Amino acid sequence: MKLLPAQRKYLISHAAGVPSAALIARANALLLVLPADGLTRLDLLPGGDALRRERDRLPRAAGSCWSMTLPTRRGTRVVVGELSAGADAFQQLTLAGRMLRELVAFEPRIVVLASVGRTDERRGTGAARVAALLTALFAATEPRPSQKSKPPRVWRPAELVVCGSVDTSAALAVENGAHLARWLTALPPNVLNPGSYRRALAALATRHHWRMRTYSEAALRRLGAGAFVAVARGSRNRDAALVRLEYRPSRRRGAPTQRPIALVGKGLCFDTGGHNLKAAKWMLDMHIDMAGSAVAVGALEALTASGYPGPVDAWLALAENRIGPDAYTQQDVVTAANGTTIQVTHTDAEGRMVLADALALASRTRPACIIDFATLTGACINALTERLSGVFTNRPALREVLEAAGTRSGERVWTFPTPADFDEDLDSPTADIVQCLIDGKGDHIYAARFLSRFVGAGIPWAHVDLSSATRTGGLAHVTGPLTGFGVRFAVALLSDPQFHRALRPARPHA
Repeated sequence: MKLLPAQRKYLISHAAGVPSAALIARANALLLVLPADGLTRLDLLPGGDALRRERDRLPRAAGSCWSMTLPTRRGTRVVVGELSAGADAFQQLTLAGRMLRELVAFEPRIVVLASVGRTDERRGTGAARVAALLTALFAATEPRPSQKSKPPRVWRPAELVVCGSVDTSAALAVENGAHLARWLTALPPNVLNPGSYRRALAALATRHHWRMRTYSEAALRRLGAGAFVAVARGSRNRDAALVRLEYRPSRRRGAPTQRPIALVGKGLCFDTGGHNLKAAKWMLDMHIDMAGSAVAVGALEALTASGYPGPVDAWLALAENRIGPDAYTQQDVVTAANGTTIQVTHTDAEGRMVLADALALASRTRPACIIDFATLTGACINALTERLSGVFTNRPALREVLEAAGTRSGERVWTFPTPADFDEDLDSPTADIVQCLIDGKGDHIYAARFLSRFVGAGIPWAHVDLSSATRTGGLAHVTGPLTGFGVRFAVALLSDPQFHRALRPARPHA
């Protein structure tokens, strides 16, 4: 089984906003999004009368899709999706995913993607809807890791025709990053372990001209990263490591910051829970506990491919939480890289342990901002379900910016409070701080308060608790349970000028 997916290429051509009769006749399929005012514009399309008659037979329902075959030379299959007024990016991606599910069974060779509506003509807003279709098509045609004796066939159209002014390169760059995140997360634990993960990252670093630095267990011990090393002790393989990948654009002109943005990812390749052993039901999918690291590296790939103008680092905490004679135990006291002593209260709260040292070591480089991604707490899923992910920040100015990036990307997030008085409950009689509370109440907030102790003074920080990393039935345009959630969000956030303005220190009043 390959550690990395093959690089994908599509033959993509462009056409005017409204597909012509010749184009529809040449195509095997047409994906057509209608905004709330789009029904009246069906007349603009060749075959519009037939589409209208088919539409009139159906009950009207915004957010749904329907299909029919036009009597062209090829018998063009048309899938029409209807959006509600004011539909946001999540709704557009969700509808696009439904439309692709309607289409996949036909495996068309030539696919046209278009949107028709009055607002499209006046404001050019159809480009976002077509981009959502393109994103859903990329996701629907991506291969997935498989060790079946007969590998599953993956449909791939021979040609895509995109109607309107859509930046197809940017759309593919972001979706390739999300695909990388989903691929890595899907790999079984006997294929992806810290050692093989490092080999995959080395291949990516060579491909994308990143600088790669690896801090082995021995190096982490010398750096005082006792929290990370404690978690790694239970594994018989001495391959745990903190990996730093550095992206530096060839031209820094116009860069939003001169200091790098640091993306930190939890990379637990398997989590047994340690001495506080998980039950079989909860351990079954613990190979995906490295999804935060996959999001960080997927986002780094997407930013690199799209030519992001500023420097970005990815810090990936790669380890396993195994049970064994050397595994760390409850009531151990360990010292993190920033000198903070931690009283261990639950060995299954290992994610915040490896992230503590990753945050502390990333802070030593004085980045412009640290954003960490982790499948960290069940409490966040209980609070939000898997439809949204939770975010926390030490900068009030970032709260609206974080949620706006979620809205714009279609990967929705909700900002939780992190009141300082929560720290009273994390007081330890034997150390500077306890790792977690044993009852689990409000664990997502206590985890964020714990992690904040390891972020360097004055460094803006956001913590993303990936409650949306997996969801039965998929999420938005992604049909499988592994969503890759966080890549689109990260790219949208770093591409927002408001984000970079919010990182600037507040000016004192005169």
